Formats: sequence, structure tokens, C-alpha cells
Amino acid sequence: MRKGSILPVTLREKIQKKRATIGVIGLGYVGLPLAVGYAAKGFRTVGIDVDKRKVESINSRKNYIVDVDSRELAKVVRQGHLSARDDYSCISSLDVVMICVPTPFTKSKEPDISYILAAAEGIAGGLKKDQLVILKSTTFPNTTEGYVLPILERKGLKVGKDFFLAFSPERIDPGNKKFTTANTPVVVGGVTRVCTELACLITEQVVSKAIPVSSPKVAEMEKLLENIFRSVNIALVNELAELCDRMGGVDIWEVIEAAATKPFGFMPFYPGPGIGGHCILVDPYYLSWVARQHDFQTNFIALAAETNENMPFYVKNMVLREISMLPVSLAEAKIFILGVAFKRDVDDTRHSPALKVMELLLLDGAENISYNDPHVPEVEVDSRRFKSTLITKETLSLADCVVITTDHSTYDYPLIARSATLIVDTRNALRAVHSVKARVVRLGDGL
Repeated sequence: MRKGSILPVTLREKIQKKRATIGVIGLGYVGLPLAVGYAAKGFRTVGIDVDKRKVESINSRKNYIVDVDSRELAKVVRQGHLSARDDYSCISSLDVVMICVPTPFTKSKEPDISYILAAAEGIAGGLKKDQLVILKSTTFPNTTEGYVLPILERKGLKVGKDFFLAFSPERIDPGNKKFTTANTPVVVGGVTRVCTELACLITEQVVSKAIPVSSPKVAEMEKLLENIFRSVNIALVNELAELCDRMGGVDIWEVIEAAATKPFGFMPFYPGPGIGGHCILVDPYYLSWVARQHDFQTNFIALAAETNENMPFYVKNMVLREISMLPVSLAEAKIFILGVAFKRDVDDTRHSPALKVMELLLLDGAENISYNDPHVPEVEVDSRRFKSTLITKETLSLADCVVITTDHSTYDYPLIARSATLIVDTRNALRAVHSVKARVVRLGDGL
């Protein structure tokens, strides 16, 4: 920390000596890894979640997040460093409170920060002096200062003097084994300088580096930029994939591979059946909403989001086109979907494009759809329950059309290529398979 810091000595010393009690509100893909991380460093940590099943699972030493080490979770709970509860009665006993709740959008694509507001209200009821609150949920600029701060100051305590508030967005990449919570730098923006210093100090107890910025608004916008950057570039290659299919004779995958040989000025992105997860799909709409409050239209960003959301429709039409050339009706056709998680090697199905493809096929009259996903045992699509079907030579050969929507690394792609008769590959998953008996139609292959 900077020499001559004016941090409150009591809270600073509590953090440095690991005597601070940490609270994490929201025990999902962001909150649970964070809570386990602090507990593993010796901090007494309390997780808070309204989902009683999550609370019971943690207190029973049972893990439910792929990116969390089950043995580590069991260890910190057994040692008494981590516990969970489903209410806010412990707030006054906490020194640091981190908000890691969902931030979805409404049916009209407007931000829904009701979970953030509910967490702020819960904290306000037990807010005490020298307490640090850090909002980590991805949201639009001015959420921290314009919405959370007024709730926390309602009883007369003043930010920067009596309590401290900052925004520090999560940078969790589900399934990423190389970059984790521990070794990924984190941006921190406090309402005041002291708020920023405190937030950086607690962050660096479990993260390799905290990067301070001038305000919560900068940190909030930075997070949106990260994800919208990906959204725009994915939309670009998705649109080019469609163009290659229409032109014929140009394979977008080969084009990207060739472009990626340039050592500067180019970063490869890849097409697919759409985007999923929480942030990349949601964030463009958060920014577009706040832009409209300032009489500004984010046309470029909105178009990219629209392009990505149209991809499941494009993939559905690819499947319908291929089935139309078979001696079987759509209602009778056996369609086998491989992968329903939103990305490779995770169990997260939030906004999964694979589920959207299944929904669209059902709406168009497909009646015989099955799926496999080694990470997702069952799903609900259009009010229908589906259970994962084993991948065998028989299940593949009986399918009229196999659709690869998520390229899990555990899949036996040579077996899939040998056993199926027709494959729609939206991820270029069969690129390394040399012996292919099936007819393979790839997204963007230009054939």
C-alpha cells in the first residue's frame, strides 16, 4: 500500500492479521470460489444465500461449483473457517461484505438489479462503523453510487468516514484452469480514496494483484467493456461464418487460423451456435439501457448482440435443411444434441444457445430430440424434462442428425465421426478427426 496511507488502523490491522470476518452474499459461480478462497487463507468467512439448498450443501461440506476444489471446501468448513446461512442477521459481526448476486435482465431487455438492492437492504439493517462493502456483481455505471450508496447511508452513516464502499467486478472464467480467482488481476474503484485502498488491501489477500481506478463508475464501465469487447468480436466472426456459407468455397475456420498467424493487431475469435453464460449476453443490454438515459444509442453494440442472439435460429435452420434432404419427416427424425452447457467443460446452462436450439426445433415440430452432456444430467426445455443420454455407437448410429453444440473435451470425437451418419458441427469439434464416415456440415465451412 502507499506510504502515508490514511487507512483506519483497526480495519487495516484486522485484514493484515487475518482477523477480519468476511461475508459473501450470493454463493454461486462467483461468490462460492471467493468465499472458499478467503476461508483457505485463514479468514473467518460467512456465506449468505437465500437458496437454502446451497446453504445446506456448504454446511454439509458438499460442493456444487465445478471451479471449486471439493476437498478444499470440505476442509475449510471442517476447520470452522467457512459457514453459510440464509439470512442477514450476521451482518453486524462482519468486517467486510462482498455482494456477488445475479444481475439478469427483464423480458424487455432492461437491467434487473433487484438482487443487488435486496442485498444492500440486508446489509443496511446491520451496517456498522468501519465496515467495508464491495459490490462485485456486473452492472451498469452508477449502480454503486446511485443505488447502493443511498441505501447504506439511510441511517446516517457516511461513506469514507463511517463505512467504506467500492465496486470490484469479478473476472471468473468458468472452466478456465489457467486463470483462476487467485492469479487473475482485479480492478477496484472506491467511492473515496480510503475506500479504494481498503478494497485493494482485502482483495490482495486472495488475488495476485488489485488494480485501483479513480471511481466505481470507471470500474463498472471497465467490466462492461471487457464483455462487450468479446460480444462484438464474436458477432463479427458469426456474421462472417454466415457469409462464408452463402458464398461457398471459403471456410471461416481456415480464414481465422490463417489470420491468427499475424503476431500483432489480431486476436482470434470463433463462431458458434450463439453465446451463453451470464455476462457476455447480458452486458450489452445493461450498457444500452444506461446509454438511453443519456439520449445515446449504442447501435454498434446492439447490432452485435442481435447477431449473436440470432445464431441459434441459424443453427436450427441448418438442422432443418439437412433433415429435409433425408427420407424422414421432422416429426419422426431422431435428433441427438451433444452438449447443452453454454461452453466447453462446465455445467453452467444459463442462456445456453444449445437449449435455445432445442427449443426452436421443438417449436418447429421436432418430436424426437435427445441430448448428452457429461456435466448436465438433466435440463428443462419448453416445459419438457430431458435426461442426458449416453453416447454409444448405437445411440449415434440411430440418430438421423447429430448436432454438436458444445465441444466438451471428454467427447470421443473419432467415435462420433465413425458412428453417426449426419453431423452438424457448430464448433469445428471434428477438425482433428481424420477418419470420418459421417456427412459433416460445419458452421461457416462454405460448402
